Amino acid sequence: MNRHFTLSMLIFFWLAASCSAANPNVLMIAIDDLNDWVGCLGGHPQARTPNIDALARRGTLFTNAHCQAPLCNPSRSSLLTGLRPSTTGIHGLVPGIRQVAATRDVPTLPQVFRRANYWTYSCGKVFHDGSLPPPNRLLEFENWGPAPGMGRPGKPIANLPEPRHPAMDWGPFPDADSKAGDYQIADAAIKALATAPKSQPFFIATGFRLPHVPCYAPKAWFDLFPEDSVILPEVRDNDRDDTPRFSWYLHWKLPEPRLKTLKDEKEWRPLVRAYLASTAFMDAQIGRVLAALEATGRANDTIVVLWSDHGYHLGEKLITGKNTLWERSTRVPLMVSGPGVTPGARCGRPVELLDLFPTLADLAGLQAPKHLEGVSLRAQLRNATAPRNRPAITTHNQGNHAVRDEQYRYIRYADGSEELYDMVKDPHEWTNLAGRAESASIKAAMARWLPKTDVAAAPGSAHRVLQRDPATGTVTWEGERIGANDTVPTP
Repeated sequence: MNRHFTLSMLIFFWLAASCSAANPNVLMIAIDDLNDWVGCLGGHPQARTPNIDALARRGTLFTNAHCQAPLCNPSRSSLLTGLRPSTTGIHGLVPGIRQVAATRDVPTLPQVFRRANYWTYSCGKVFHDGSLPPPNRLLEFENWGPAPGMGRPGKPIANLPEPRHPAMDWGPFPDADSKAGDYQIADAAIKALATAPKSQPFFIATGFRLPHVPCYAPKAWFDLFPEDSVILPEVRDNDRDDTPRFSWYLHWKLPEPRLKTLKDEKEWRPLVRAYLASTAFMDAQIGRVLAALEATGRANDTIVVLWSDHGYHLGEKLITGKNTLWERSTRVPLMVSGPGVTPGARCGRPVELLDLFPTLADLAGLQAPKHLEGVSLRAQLRNATAPRNRPAITTHNQGNHAVRDEQYRYIRYADGSEELYDMVKDPHEWTNLAGRAESASIKAAMARWLPKTDVAAAPGSAHRVLQRDPATGTVTWEGERIGANDTVPTP
């Protein structure tokens, strides 16, 4: 009798666990412009991210993860549609996915979960701001929460030359945590977790805005990093001497200040301090959301995935901002925890944000759309040393690509110029090996992975889009031809 009862209970619990694993909840946390200045990634010795670090310990951390584009809209559009920018032509801040022929009718990540009877909710910045006109929004997530911005002080805090872009600012603001946009976004996510129906699994996506500029956080967070103790990134003044001239075009005419400007205005250390402070503040909001998940009693049945849309330079390569194909701009935090994921694991295989769509569908037992260009990371989530037979690829405008494997970063620009870095021996990318005869076989092996489909910017693309006519070799930036005689900005 006892034996039969025990067997029945074991079968009951096995069935319950199987049902739970087949329909896990999903909490997706998106972050804007966060590079590897995270404790668990070791990108900066003063980074304070205890909540992100704790999440990484509960699951698998990908230490070699890369975005598909080093700019918000193309990166997020790629992740959410499962298609590369080189396939869709979404290279700039516009157009949105439903305004482009290649993505107009493809099912997105939230749609796949919604069609599987998940309760779906979004707050903050998940899709790029403005990329979905109001009629399109409800076709993606069933429920939409608030997406507050950062607000602005009465006048700029940072001392920068005018005219400047309004986002180019940093310093203590506002005067209370509760007045900051990321705090309010966390509030919305907490409310969604508390009110999500128990009768169906949920897919909740919340997108935090920091540490995107303007890098604002209340004063208490700046006090964690006294200015005179802030450690600056290690930079070489001649770092760009062995890079192709064409590399400048990828971030030419952008609003982010050059390192020279920051040094001249004594704003380099304040910016680094602000980036650390705003990251610490954002991390605290993630902690509030994760605590709310625990309070629901559904944490054990929830996949939590955290990612950043791209990295950010803070002086490296003599620039600030993103819009490059170097490691600082393409490497991103990526971690997954929950049912079916090995805790406390670190995976060094090169992976892509493009892989998240098929991975989440796989973990949830859903049929993934056939158009996806990424591959599921389920094998690596079970065993961090599981092999992966492809590198990570980042594209920034037609004809410009980076290929990253476990040892090398290979970059080819639209004019055919190249860079090659041994990321094991030279993690700062200080020595371009592309011109050395012994690098020919490495470049050839890496070049095999360059996208075979590489379409021009989609109609409707606005500023910050570089294009090259393959027939004539003419390069245009913002519709203006650029060539060998143009003056490139100095560092």
